[in-house]
Amino acid sequence: MKQQHWPLYGLRIRTPRLELRLPDLELLDELASVAADGVHAPDTMPFTVPWTDGSPAERGRAVFQHVLATVADWSAEGWALSLAVLHEGRVVGRQDVMAKDFAVTGEVSTGSWLGLAHQGRGIGTEMRAAALHLAFAGLGAVSAVSEAMTDNARSLGVSRRLGYLPDGLMVAAPRGERATLRRLRLERARWQEHRSVEVTVEGLDNCREMFG
Repeated sequence: MKQQHWPLYGLRIRTPRLELRLPDLELLDELASVAADGVHAPDTMPFTVPWTDGSPAERGRAVFQHVLATVADWSAEGWALSLAVLHEGRVVGRQDVMAKDFAVTGEVSTGSWLGLAHQGRGIGTEMRAAALHLAFAGLGAVSAVSEAMTDNARSLGVSRRLGYLPDGLMVAAPRGERATLRRLRLERARWQEHRSVEVTVEGLDNCREMFG
């Protein structure tokens, strides 16, 4: 696929087990299928926007539309890079890196999900480490923030392993019920101290200006 007018399609982030990239339509269809098959137990809701409450077909369409919307809405002042995560050549989940006024704040936020069949194998930690490497080493970020429900032990465990520190609490109302989230923050110095995953980035120079 040529990337003349949207060079982000040429961006590749690799770890020992994973490759992250902006999905073309074929990969996006695979990503949507992973979401359709389920990303969490039905009696839990790890997201502030309960997009997973629909039918399998609705979940798949939601992911398809969301990723296309991130491309359509992209600007240097506000962007969301929604990457497909591939393990052994198969799509297993999605890793997002987002920022507003990045040129001024130097701060990114992250979000992610994994298909149920691929959880519990350390992939979540590895794909977040890839996103953080892009942000800090590739784009020169100053800090990264994240958030997770206080009962989401897996997500909080990923953040802890990567060096994040607690940054307060916030409340949300997914499914119309009050839920408490823990905010987390990672500064550049702590990221450097806690780096444990080898990451390489390819194709960033061709699209660096798009990040502001």
